[in-house]
Amino acid sequence: HTKEVTIGYQDMVVPYRIAQEAKALEKATGYKVNWKQFGGGGEVIKAMASGAVQIGEVGSAPIAAALSRGEPYELFWILDDIGDAEALVAKNGSGINTLADLQGKKIAMPFNSTTHFHTMVALEQAKVNPADVQILNMRPPEVRAAWARGDIHATFIWDPVLSEVKKDGKVITSSGQISASTGKATFDGYIVNKDWAKANKDFMVKFVKVMADADAKYRSNKAKWTKDSPEVAAVAKWSGAKAEDVPNSIALYKFPTAKEQATTWLGGGSNSLAAKALAATAQ
Repeated sequence: HTKEVTIGYQDMVVPYRIAQEAKALEKATGYKVNWKQFGGGGEVIKAMASGAVQIGEVGSAPIAAALSRGEPYELFWILDDIGDAEALVAKNGSGINTLADLQGKKIAMPFNSTTHFHTMVALEQAKVNPADVQILNMRPPEVRAAWARGDIHATFIWDPVLSEVKKDGKVITSSGQISASTGKATFDGYIVNKDWAKANKDFMVKFVKVMADADAKYRSNKAKWTKDSPEVAAVAKWSGAKAEDVPNSIALYKFPTAKEQATTWLGGGSNSLAAKALAATAQ
C-alpha cells in the first residue's frame, strides 16, 4: 500500500521546479505524489478545504485570509521572499508614471493575492483612494490577454506574465520597494493541513530537505542556470515561463536558507518575518 499525497502548485518561477522534474520527493519518501496546478492561491486553499489537496503553494495574502477564517493550516516553508519578483507595471502610452497617475485608470491583478494586498498598501502610501481606481480581478492568463488587447492600463503581477508586460511597459514600483518602505513584506509559502502533517511527519521532514536542497543548488550555481541548461528547462516546463526569461525572472526572488527559515522567517513567534507579514496582511 503506497502512501499518497496531492500537492497544489502554481506558476512561480522558483528552483524547486527542478525537484518536481527529477521526482526528488517521490524518491526521497516513497510516496505517490500527485501534482496539481492552480491559477491562484485562493483556488489552492479551496481545494485544501475540500480535502482534495493536503499541501499547497500559496502566497502570503491567501494564507492570511485562510488563517483569519480559522482554517487548519500550518506554514512550514518559505518558497520565496518575493522582493522584486512582483511589480506594478504601467503600459507604455497609458500616461501612468507614478502611483498617483492610477486615478481613473484600470489596473488588474488576482484578488486576495500578494499583489492585491501590495496594491492597497501602495495606494495608501501615495494617498490615492482605491475607490478612484478601477481595480479589476483577473488571474495571470487573463491579465496577459487583457494587456495584449489594450483593455487595461496597468497590472501588479509576477512571472511568467511580468516579463512579458515589461516589454511594452514601465515598472512603477515593486513588492521589494513596498516591503522596504512599509515593513509589510509578501512571500510565497508552503502550507499543510495540520492533521495530515502530524500523521506524516517523516514525509514533511524529507520534503523540507528536498526544497532546501533545490534552493541551495540554485544559490551556489547561478551562473550555470542559463536558458539552455536542463535546470532552466525544468523550471520553464513546470511554470509555463519561456526558457529565455527564466534566468532573469528567478534572480528577482530571494530564497531563504533552511537556517534563515528556522530563525528569522518562521522562528521567533510573533516577531518572525512571516508572522509580521501575515498580521499586516490580515489587518
